[in-house]
Amino acid sequence: MVDLRFVTSTCGGGPIIPDYSGPNVRGIIPALLGPGDWATSLPSWMPDPVADSEQCVMLVLDGLGWDQFQEHRALMPTLAGLTGRSIHTVAPTTTSTALTSITTGLTPGEHGIVGYRMVLNGDVLNILRWTVGDQQVRRSKRPAEVQPFVPFLGRAVPVVSMSELQNSAFSEAHLRGARQMGWRAASSIAVTAAEQVEHGERFVYCYYGGIDKIAHERGFGPYYEAELRAADRLVADLLDLLPSGTSILITADHGQVHVGENIVRPSTEMLRGVTLQSGEGRFRWLHAAAGAVADVAQAAEDEVGALAWVVTQEQVVDEGWFGPTVAPPIRSRLGDVALVAHEPVSFHEDADSGLYQLVCRHGSLTSAEVNVPLMAGTA
Repeated sequence: MVDLRFVTSTCGGGPIIPDYSGPNVRGIIPALLGPGDWATSLPSWMPDPVADSEQCVMLVLDGLGWDQFQEHRALMPTLAGLTGRSIHTVAPTTTSTALTSITTGLTPGEHGIVGYRMVLNGDVLNILRWTVGDQQVRRSKRPAEVQPFVPFLGRAVPVVSMSELQNSAFSEAHLRGARQMGWRAASSIAVTAAEQVEHGERFVYCYYGGIDKIAHERGFGPYYEAELRAADRLVADLLDLLPSGTSILITADHGQVHVGENIVRPSTEMLRGVTLQSGEGRFRWLHAAAGAVADVAQAAEDEVGALAWVVTQEQVVDEGWFGPTVAPPIRSRLGDVALVAHEPVSFHEDADSGLYQLVCRHGSLTSAEVNVPLMAGTA
């Protein structure tokens, strides 16, 4: 167990349940690509530079939470000089779920990508790798069937993202139908986006994953700070290269919490009655044997209640954590009891271990993870 004397709280109250009907990443694409004129139909929480433009380039900076941005504004002067505010991402605060909500405009309870690792027909599917264990399952678990909603409201939007991600199963799940404009070096993002705007595209979607990668591998510190400066230069390059009058809109899929060595290994006693685990370290689902839900929840509360919100599937659904509607087929992908960390800890599971221990993590519903920037400016 983690020694609580060395854990600094990240929580100032209860979980922040995402506001799906208000300022939320899932509302960006419907606002930009839905019917109506930008000047009159955009929601009030959309920054003004977007409404004043006829073309827009959107950049998702994976892993840049609002709290981290505020703490490091001096390192990101270009982004800090734009107009904007904080908005909510989705639950859980993880890349697979949030990016799918961004591109489809749907809540997790609607599109069904409800975590980094989720149960599908009895198997635990790793969404980013599209694997069950070490087996690729793209043919048996088809991405377009797992997530059947067409991204970008059915429009063939140019997507400027890493070349190696273009043909992945997860890209098929959340980006199919888009026109992939793969980049091999981050310096190409602004050049490619500018070319698309010059060719007359009204909306261009860009994705950059460097901040998330460095935070996972290195944590907060000099490497993270260097990456923030690099990401800010990317924003500056976009403003410099885009045709005059084009708006740039910056957001993120989630924030980060520095976990480091604070890894909690649930005891055998706590896991008695647990048949599977899914989710991820800061939003760990426990799947209980028949009739064991109450016992599993109580055991978890007794052991880790000081570190996490211990909630049942029923509570999560009733309180709208995944949106106002969770259809039965989607609900079957959830566990029975969730450990949602409110302290800077991660819950270990052997099957959810990679090549190295992650330093910063996300997934939970603290301010550091839920609040993300929505900033805009004009080239």
